[in-house]
Amino acid sequence: MGADHNRPAPSAPPGVRRILVATVVPLVVVTVVAALLLWPRDSPGVDQGTDPPRYHGTVTRVVTEACPPTPETPEGGSAAGPCGTVTVKVADGPDTGREVQTPVPSGPGAPTVAVGDEIILVELTDPADPTASSYNIAEHQRGKPLVWLVLLFAAAIVAFGRWRGLAALAGLAASFAILLAFVLPGISAGGSPLLIAIVGAALIMFVVLYLTHGVTAQTSVAVLGTLGSLVLTGVLGTLATAATHLTGYGSEDATTLSMFQADVDLHGLLLAGIIIGSLGVLDDVTVTQAATVTELAHANPGLSRLQLYRAATRVGRAHIASTVNTIVLAYAGASLPLLLLLTADSRSVTQILTSEFLAQEIVRSAVATLGLIAAVPLTTALAALVTTAGRATARTGGGGDGGGAGDEPSPTPEGSRPVPDRAEALRALTAPRAGNTSSATSTGWPDPDRSTDATW
Repeated sequence: MGADHNRPAPSAPPGVRRILVATVVPLVVVTVVAALLLWPRDSPGVDQGTDPPRYHGTVTRVVTEACPPTPETPEGGSAAGPCGTVTVKVADGPDTGREVQTPVPSGPGAPTVAVGDEIILVELTDPADPTASSYNIAEHQRGKPLVWLVLLFAAAIVAFGRWRGLAALAGLAASFAILLAFVLPGISAGGSPLLIAIVGAALIMFVVLYLTHGVTAQTSVAVLGTLGSLVLTGVLGTLATAATHLTGYGSEDATTLSMFQADVDLHGLLLAGIIIGSLGVLDDVTVTQAATVTELAHANPGLSRLQLYRAATRVGRAHIASTVNTIVLAYAGASLPLLLLLTADSRSVTQILTSEFLAQEIVRSAVATLGLIAAVPLTTALAALVTTAGRATARTGGGGDGGGAGDEPSPTPEGSRPVPDRAEALRALTAPRAGNTSSATSTGWPDPDRSTDATW
């Protein structure tokens, strides 16, 4: 997320910091108050009474055999395999330590088991005889591989990013905590998905950006750019879904959710997904733009506000060009099975593209991209204003009282390039060189063989 630099950004002058504090702090307070007012207090409980008990076990033996013929198969053929029995040693539950027999899993998506596999058993009770029960293999245990993968993920981030990587992990944990404790329970309790998503995204943004990148003027600029882009994304999403008459029932998951929780607003849930999905890319763009302006100003303090804006915007264009493709491919990859089903559809291409499912994906991608595009000029302009305001204050020496104090060169921060005198630079550029009164060829272009080394 964003760019990292070993050299910290120059601190903003007191006046700029006061303006940023007066802007950001009220936004933080409003976000926290809104979160407290929207915090779910009566979340619906999850009814687990009908779920069969699940226990862990280890496969000790697998015996496969030919499937017996069944009346349902044509010409008395055998049923689709595999068939046989699996012996499993139960690790927990009432039969801990015992070995039980289960049928070999079969059917679409059934797990393939071997000796030594750690699996999950489900205990099924016979409706005719509640005292009789049997075990079936549900799936593999994936806890240990996932733990090792997460540890590798965290170690790589900390090894590369060091303290900044550790802060990024803390920000990631905070994001999941806000999603699991506020956003999802609030929507499940029947709250407005769009409002909850905006407040939750703002909470995530404040916590993650300041925790990862520090409480600086540069981070505050990124925060303001991200928040403005999020609001614009929400407005555009509302207008686009209303214009295309999207209901939110475009996927099988949404339809299934409506059966279990009828009070969830699926149209608002669609908008909430657009907001949450855009946040991860938005903060990357805004942090990068704010850092780009800061680095350009440090590398060349003579750049004006407009020059800083134009140079950083060119970087933003390249970033957006690659990010747009990333957004579209991410949505396509997540929906690849359904896209394959649509390609086998007998309807025309126009009907497929305007169907509820594809239409909502097009709206999702287009709205997120428009929000990203707006984030570049917004954040770049704010960063240029803050950076040049700090530079102007530093040049005046903190507002001296005239006379010789204003003519003295202001001290430059350690490690930064001194600010050149504009008049001296113009004289050096226009003065003729010794031994070469003309630096241009007969065509008017500079002589390509002349030396570019100048004595300053």
